[in-house]
Amino acid sequence: MNASMIEVRRYSGEAIAPYLDDLARLRIAVFREWPYLYEGDLAYEAEYLQTYLRSWRSIAVLAFDGAQVVGASTGLPLSDESDAFLTPFADSAVDSQKVFYCGESVLLPAYRGRGLGHRFFDEREAHARSLGGFDWTGFCAVERAADDQRRPPFQRSNDEFWGKRGYRQRPELRASLPWREIGRGEVAHSLAFWLRPLERQR
Repeated sequence: MNASMIEVRRYSGEAIAPYLDDLARLRIAVFREWPYLYEGDLAYEAEYLQTYLRSWRSIAVLAFDGAQVVGASTGLPLSDESDAFLTPFADSAVDSQKVFYCGESVLLPAYRGRGLGHRFFDEREAHARSLGGFDWTGFCAVERAADDQRRPPFQRSNDEFWGKRGYRQRPELRASLPWREIGRGEVAHSLAFWLRPLERQR
């Protein structure tokens, strides 16, 4: 697959609406994999993704192969997120109003390893700069036990990729979020925040 054949487009707020089904489909497919092991539910997805429609400062970065959406990445001000993501900042020195939250990045397996992960971060960080008023970009990553038997052999962590982009894990900032795991039903999960200082737009 030639990366130059992939077209990347950005949408904000209500302009994301025509692509909600694509976002839901990708989230269900990709998050079924390790480490999320998410047993997807279209009804839940439809409700969850409304958050991005309600925020005029949100962004969805979509990767198209022809007419097919093969990847997506989302973001919005942390202040527009649910309480589950805001609570960890209540007693923190980091002002949640100054954080732009990078949501999921989901990409079909055939399109990985072609630089789209970096492109997704570039687009969201540029969007946060263009809005102004943000000191940080950040995201959450689920934490799994090192001895979890469901971990695929030779599984590569994303920690190095995130670190090279300037993100650092903040152990004092953890969110708790439930979702249905494959074969286990609804389970509460711990997610660690990773933050990066956002350079001002020049």
